[in-house]
Amino acid sequence: MKKLLSIILALVIVTIFAGCSSNSAGSDTLTIAWLPNESGADLGEARDEIGKVIEEATGKQVKHQTTTDYIITIEAIANGNADLAFFGPQGYIEAHDKNEKVLPLVVPSGSSGTLDDAVYYSWLAVKKGNEDEYKDGDGFKIDPIAGKKMSFVSTSSTSGFKVPSSGIVGYFSKMDPYKELKADDLLEGGNGKFFSEVLYGNSHQGSAVNLLNGKADVAAFCDSCVNNYVERVDGEENRAGAVYKVKDDAEEPFNAFKGEEFELISVTPVLNSPFVVNTDNVDQATVDKLLAALTSDEVTNNPKVFVPKDSGFSGIFAKSGDEKLLPVDDAWFNPIRELSN
Repeated sequence: MKKLLSIILALVIVTIFAGCSSNSAGSDTLTIAWLPNESGADLGEARDEIGKVIEEATGKQVKHQTTTDYIITIEAIANGNADLAFFGPQGYIEAHDKNEKVLPLVVPSGSSGTLDDAVYYSWLAVKKGNEDEYKDGDGFKIDPIAGKKMSFVSTSSTSGFKVPSSGIVGYFSKMDPYKELKADDLLEGGNGKFFSEVLYGNSHQGSAVNLLNGKADVAAFCDSCVNNYVERVDGEENRAGAVYKVKDDAEEPFNAFKGEEFELISVTPVLNSPFVVNTDNVDQATVDKLLAALTSDEVTNNPKVFVPKDSGFSGIFAKSGDEKLLPVDDAWFNPIRELSN
């Protein structure tokens, strides 16, 4: 009986996934998968605005697939349960490795309007009041993080794991007793590991909350994922020593930490995040329509897509200069791939 039930369950699962992944090029629906960072209710209107642009360009209905885990988003686009997705370079690389038909469409440019400065920032932060331990003259050092309780975002996060872990290994492996240190040594803590404990926030917001609630001594997260919830109160933007405070009107999950402050001890630029497409699901004619729409002046000047400073709207992309969405190819992400080498 147990064997029979197992066979039936396996057939049900296969049937479900076959049905979900049968979204062919002729489908009248496009499903967009979003990482936990962009899945919050506060970004619902921003997601809908992007969906509206895509619907008008393609004539297809857009469905938003919000998630609570990086792996869910990566698997959704790789196995065809989603047609489009938005996630960081590392997430794209993992999805492309699983299915080479997953390819990048566009990334947001830098303020110059080009790819030359198309970066965001990976932060290592500590709670305000604990920063003196990390000071080194006029600068900061990361030496004291060894043995601390550390929060990352997800092992599939570029700025919340891949970049900071690479930086930590690169720094500490030049000194005793860490000359054999590898990124895998940072995945968990305790029992003589590099960190005493390792937590995962499953989103950048979650990693920041792990710091603010005292579960972690140090946390990795990115600027763009928390900028809707915090404001800079001291120091230079995206520089070690900058102090940020949770806004009084911050929404979940920061609403329990209003007024709490943290300070940056390390900042690293990261290649901007792409919209990607599963070209097994989406034909070239539709891809061309998507590219034309997303790179259009209408999108560039849409304040619900590229949000002007102090607008009060919770958006995904900020507008400080000439930001726009630009086409990009797979090779553009090679610098992130090389972090594993």
